[in-house]
Amino acid sequence: MNKHADLEMGASREQIAALPYRLQHGLEILILTSRETRRWIIPKGWPIRGKTLPQSAAREAYEEAGVIGKVSEHSIGDYHYYKRKKNGSTQLCNVSVFPLQVSEQKRNWPEKKQRLTRWVTCEEAAQLVLEVELQDLIRNFERGFKLQD
Repeated sequence: MNKHADLEMGASREQIAALPYRLQHGLEILILTSRETRRWIIPKGWPIRGKTLPQSAAREAYEEAGVIGKVSEHSIGDYHYYKRKKNGSTQLCNVSVFPLQVSEQKRNWPEKKQRLTRWVTCEEAAQLVLEVELQDLIRNFERGFKLQD
């Protein structure tokens, strides 16, 4: 069976994510824990009415990780995951990822007490997130970044 069969049937929900990065000790990515399962993720959520997709991704990055900066207007790609609902069922989500060059991380932000954050290398981030497609996006982002040097 095609791993994207559910997508082809229109069963997925659209989400957005930010890939927060900085150039401090080389290229670093900010990852954080999810609230429920405590697994490592990047900031993501539902598009916000009245905001563009990149603006929505930047807002999620602030709310979940306290970072602000310049968000790219262009997605670097998509990944898929199953979101666990409160009733125990799951929903397939297609997540568009927008790089966010971080200029500042606030001392306090809305979800600070609900999550851990960690700055890591791209390879560490790729190893810590579970979604294979997201791992590939992170590694490709690093490759593209090196090509710009």
